[in-house]
Amino acid sequence: MAATGFHTADELNALLPGTLPGLLGLVIDTHEPGRLTAHVDVRPELLAPNGYLHAATVVGLADTACGLATRALLPEGSSGFTTIELKTNYLGTVREGRIATVATNAHAGRTTQVWDAVVTAEATGKTLGLFRCTQSVLWPR
Repeated sequence: MAATGFHTADELNALLPGTLPGLLGLVIDTHEPGRLTAHVDVRPELLAPNGYLHAATVVGLADTACGLATRALLPEGSSGFTTIELKTNYLGTVREGRIATVATNAHAGRTTQVWDAVVTAEATGKTLGLFRCTQSVLWPR
């Protein structure tokens, strides 16, 4: 992903069709430097065979929120970023409704960024997952 600076929620949503986040039905709600909110409406295709929300749906939401928000904090002259580590602690699940995330920046350096995202069940506010990722800032060669 190229270093493209700040984008509004509408501009970020326009990037999603035809991508995995678009297939998930992910919607960016708000974006400001260092913070992004997004949601996914749960539907049968996003469930695991056991009938509960697939773990990959939670990761897809959180990772996309953090990744899109990373772009606004890339240092001048960088060429983009790539995820070098991610982790999720699962604390609950849902079978229906809307899941939402708030991604916040914990560190924005010259070579790395660290992001946290909390994924919740919107109807109850129950925390479903705690996500953290590290982004490596890329530089032209």
